[in-house]
Amino acid sequence: MCGRYAASRHIDQLAEEFEIRHVDVRETLEPDYNVAPTKPVPAVLTRSPRGRRDDPPVRQLVALRWGLVPSWAKEAAIGNKLINARMETVADKPAFRKAFARRRCLLPADGYYEWYATEQKTARGRPVKQPYFIHPRDGSQLAMAGLYEVWRDKARQDDDPEALRWTCAVITTSAPDDLGRIHDRMPLLVEPDRWNDWLDPAPRTTAELLGLLVPAAPGRLEAYPVTTEVNKVDNNGPQLLNPLPLEQETAQAMLTEGAG
Repeated sequence: MCGRYAASRHIDQLAEEFEIRHVDVRETLEPDYNVAPTKPVPAVLTRSPRGRRDDPPVRQLVALRWGLVPSWAKEAAIGNKLINARMETVADKPAFRKAFARRRCLLPADGYYEWYATEQKTARGRPVKQPYFIHPRDGSQLAMAGLYEVWRDKARQDDDPEALRWTCAVITTSAPDDLGRIHDRMPLLVEPDRWNDWLDPAPRTTAELLGLLVPAAPGRLEAYPVTTEVNKVDNNGPQLLNPLPLEQETAQAMLTEGAG
């Protein structure tokens, strides 16, 4: 599961890194070091700038809400549970299969958080969980494989800017051994030479699409313990990414029930 991540790049930086042709970010996207479900996140997708089928699609930078709401959903609240789509079932699960077929995106991230269940126990008898930040060793951006949907809120008027809800989910896979010791799942990545094919809304076979997705190459990502301040969604700032001295790792984890 990927339940928190960091996305601190400025819109201009993302536009350059992802070769964006059209920026359509209609809400403020501040650097966020503790991205959580329901928050707006930067996303890259290929679509007509005006949403018209007769206009050629271009690569865009937009803001999506994390937590996918399928077009057929009766209520937006379902998105709170649909933050991740498993690679093993994404092509078949009703909540994701239409988006997987035609509405794919990239979700830029500095890295993501996972919680390791230690052998220590809290006062309530639960495993003490230590948060780790997992990111590229070279400081580059992750392009997490994502899906997006556009949901119509029938309770709102057509001219209401909130009538259409744009949402997304992260596709996950099994984590390799070096990261699996922390958590058994991780986001799937899309390498730059495959961005065009992944974002292209033209029909493709399931095998072709799944073939574009890869787990991180061994050794590309590194993980280190960070403060349990990240457990609380309201906490934010670059200090959340500071490596925790190893001697403090277990002691500070036991001060909280943890998250993840």
